[in-house]
Amino acid sequence: MKRIEMIVRPEKLEEIKDALDRIGIGGMTVSSVLGCGVQKGRLEMYRGSELPIMLLQKIKIEMVVKDEKVEQIISEVRKVVPTGSSGDGKLFVSEIAEAVRLRTGERGDAAL
Repeated sequence: MKRIEMIVRPEKLEEIKDALDRIGIGGMTVSSVLGCGVQKGRLEMYRGSELPIMLLQKIKIEMVVKDEKVEQIISEVRKVVPTGSSGDGKLFVSEIAEAVRLRTGERGDAAL
């Protein structure tokens, strides 16, 4: 099993959910987060003065999936997320040692 974490622009959430739904991925956790990366924030005008905004609003999407779904998820997300500008986000994949469905006690892939 793998954990997929994405940090993306908030306006891309619906497109990502639709893309994942098309390939049968429905379970995810979505959080509103603040962060900065290569983009290093942006400048905004406030009462005639430039004000640096260092932490930008982002969405964090987390899911645990079967190993064989990872490349398909990456491919689908890469179709809808890129805008061609800095700040499109990142996707991370990490190993999950165990999953347990608390209601039934199912383990591993069966718990997903």
